[in-house]
Amino acid sequence: MDYPETYQLVFQSSAVEDDTVTVRRTSRSGAGGYPVYEDETGIVRAEISERGEVRMLASGGHQLLGTPLVAPGPTA
Repeated sequence: MDYPETYQLVFQSSAVEDDTVTVRRTSRSGAGGYPVYEDETGIVRAEISERGEVRMLASGGHQLLGTPLVAPGPTA
């Protein structure tokens, strides 16, 4: 399976606009065997299946992981 290089993850926010984070594919795979994606800081990490199913991964202790509303198709 050829996985996209990037995704836009959209998190519901209490602010006026939702929070959007761009994540890039890494060389790692998650527990489900799908690629792990992370943002440029390495803080936001997610395993994303070929169907766009997202499983957030902790990158440090004491994180409260929100689930993105959508993981739209690959970005340009």
